[in-house]
Amino acid sequence: MHVGSEQTDRGVAALVGRMADGFSRLVTQHLQLARVELAEDAKALGLDMASIAVFVPFLLVGYAFVCGALAAVLAPWTGWAGALALVGAANLVGGGLGILRAVKRMKSRQMMDDSVSELSRSMAALTTAPPRVAAAPGVNTLKDTTGMGFKEPRDGR
Repeated sequence: MHVGSEQTDRGVAALVGRMADGFSRLVTQHLQLARVELAEDAKALGLDMASIAVFVPFLLVGYAFVCGALAAVLAPWTGWAGALALVGAANLVGGGLGILRAVKRMKSRQMMDDSVSELSRSMAALTTAPPRVAAAPGVNTLKDTTGMGFKEPRDGR
């Protein structure tokens, strides 16, 4: 009669089943977190791109008006060509610095940083070896969730 080994087999099968179910749930939760976080990151990136698109026309209109006004003021000292060149260069530098600032802000945003940290924590937990329990030589020892040990002698009875 091998009742002990049948119970052990069912216990191991149940443990493997629970482990597979838990791993499946973990992967599903990671995918859900990644999906939500990707949507949030895409929304923030879209808002940054929209703000750049909104401010580009203001930059161009401001460039035209300020160029005209400053060129009119500077024209008596540098001539119209020199005045237009100075005003145009100043506005290009200002607009370029504003766009560079927005681009740096977009590059500094960490995409999916929560998902990456959670995945790293899960991988660390899965790859860490559990502490080994020393068993008597020739005896298979399994422990259930309560910590009680099942011992099977060599002959399987």
